[in-house]
Amino acid sequence: MNVLLNLVLAVQILSALGMIGLILVQHGKGADMGAAFGSGSAGSLFGASGSANFLSRTTAVLAVVFFVATLALAYFGNRQPASAGSVLERAVQEAPAPASQIPGSGVTAPAAPAAPAVPASGAGQIPTQ
Repeated sequence: MNVLLNLVLAVQILSALGMIGLILVQHGKGADMGAAFGSGSAGSLFGASGSANFLSRTTAVLAVVFFVATLALAYFGNRQPASAGSVLERAVQEAPAPASQIPGSGVTAPAAPAAPAVPASGAGQIPTQ
């Protein structure tokens, strides 16, 4: 699943960069970089209106790809986790039993000493006089 998330993220970044480039190349208000490359001339490969249609349609396609990738990333981000419970609960369930509790082992180990009670606030670690 992590590979799919990385793939969608790469598609989103590439489509965003492609849209930025195409918008800057188009001839119009605020995007006059296109005039430097000759996109305003009538003798270009696509003709006077052909390049505008090609760039507009390509920008629209990249916008659709960008929005679909955004929706996919939102889906991956809001999915419920595959397993229920916390990591600590799973660690307690998976912990092996001590040797003194294994029946038929013949090993009698002394019980582990209990840890001293320390308040959750850490106040027990402050030295007092």
